[in-house]
Amino acid sequence: MIPAMNAERTRAYRRVMHTLSEAGPSKLLDEEQDRLRHAADTLLFSQRVLDDDDSQAALADTERLCRWLVDSGRWQEVTAMRLADDVAECGPEQPGELRAA
Repeated sequence: MIPAMNAERTRAYRRVMHTLSEAGPSKLLDEEQDRLRHAADTLLFSQRVLDDDDSQAALADTERLCRWLVDSGRWQEVTAMRLADDVAECGPEQPGELRAA
């Protein structure tokens, strides 16, 4: 059992999966969907991001991908950052400066 699991993390994970489903292949390539799904899964099962290199890498990859989606003109910033926030919220509470922007 993961002690830090809570309803907020579960809802965040559900939002990520809903966004991926809604976006589909017309807005996200399969590889991009896989990266985001992997990040959400990694964070959901993380107990403490500060001590977990995989969780830190998942957050960094999500932020890079979301910023690239905006910079390439494929996504609007508000939508991409909402997704990055939802992925970050799959993980346990953490200091604000480490959250995906």
